[in-house]
Amino acid sequence: MHFKTNLLPLLEIIRAITPATIRAVALLMLLAMGAVHAHDIPADVRLNIFFKPEGKTLKLLIRAPLSAMRDVDIPTFGKGYLQVSKADQALRNATKLWLIDNLEIFENGAPLPAPRIVHARVSLPSDTSFTAYESALANLTASPLADHLELYWNQQMLDVLLEYPIQSDRADFSLRARVDRLGLKVSTALRFLPPGTASRAFEFHGDAGHITLDPRWHQAAWRFTVSGFWHILEGVDHLLFLLCLIIPFRRWRPLVVIVTSFTVAHSITLIASAFGFVPDALWFAPLIELAIALTILYMALENIAGSHIERRWIITFAFGLVHGFGFSFALRESLQFAGDHLVTSLLAFNIGVEVGQLAVLIVLLPLLARLFKHALAEKIGVIILSALVAHTGWHWMLERGEQLIKFPAPALDAAFAASVMRGMIALIVLGVLVWLANGTVRRWLAADQNPAKNSQ
Repeated sequence: MHFKTNLLPLLEIIRAITPATIRAVALLMLLAMGAVHAHDIPADVRLNIFFKPEGKTLKLLIRAPLSAMRDVDIPTFGKGYLQVSKADQALRNATKLWLIDNLEIFENGAPLPAPRIVHARVSLPSDTSFTAYESALANLTASPLADHLELYWNQQMLDVLLEYPIQSDRADFSLRARVDRLGLKVSTALRFLPPGTASRAFEFHGDAGHITLDPRWHQAAWRFTVSGFWHILEGVDHLLFLLCLIIPFRRWRPLVVIVTSFTVAHSITLIASAFGFVPDALWFAPLIELAIALTILYMALENIAGSHIERRWIITFAFGLVHGFGFSFALRESLQFAGDHLVTSLLAFNIGVEVGQLAVLIVLLPLLARLFKHALAEKIGVIILSALVAHTGWHWMLERGEQLIKFPAPALDAAFAASVMRGMIALIVLGVLVWLANGTVRRWLAADQNPAKNSQ
């Protein structure tokens, strides 16, 4: 009886559903589907921005595709043609919703107030005025396009001039552009035009974080220290390589030697890459990614077969050269934010990497000690962990090898031969330095292996 009473409200609802109700619900669903289709998120969005402080005013010229301005009622007529004569308020609403609300501008670290929308107009996608500041400004002040051109609204561009009040045009300016919301893939070309000095160009993807347009050395150093720290923590391949290094050697002297050799090696190739002393061919990056997978696989297999510290630090140095190229790929886009402090930023990035490695060691060493003390015998534990890493490295090697073969082979010309010769000379010089350092390293490690003799 109680069960039947609970069903009565449900039965009443079912009886109330009529064919007319069903048709109304179906119509609403179709309208909703049409609305979603009409406001699809664009796949590729490109923004062009001119950032020009001038006297007490900061002028921001922005060009963005109208297709990225979703949830804005753009006036149209006919077959979806843009009604430019009645679009002014809609364009200003789109500017406020999608540009102003997603841009934070700072002067000497303090956020600027909301800007004034001076101009908002529609431009053709074929318009080339945003190649220079003067022509972009002239286009914004020109007469609007006519309705009779029958322009589809989602194929045109939105050009905007914003003005922010500032204290000085020579202040320290920075910005945070959360423009990744405008599309699935968003790229931004920003030109900073400070008074009295050369312009500075930036090219970044998505949300690049807080960008200082003309950083001081300490600002650049902090940004790249943080970048290096998070790069090592977020790089799974580098973490697995580091794990392979420390699994069989957990005493402090061997760790100092191994980690130092890795640090010195990746610093060399990272700096060399930043100054352009490496190939810029398309095949080079996937080749390095494949080589990184091979270093992980080799280290894991060596742990299983048995490794020796006298040989391990030399192999680590060689593999560190490879990983340094991998670090450089992460820095290619970021180095534009270094301003005039390239060397400082590179050193800061390396410091961040080392701090990240130290943080990993602080976590991993106690965990490994507990694992080998309470769960697994040390020899068995080293084999099992290394086998798991080797399995991952093997699959990465196959996947990255498939990616590499998609790129054309390098042309065997004089330029390629010259680059190979330079690389061989560099390797010979590094090999001599390692040979000279090997004796010192052996004596230092021998002191760790014979503490009683060393203390006499």
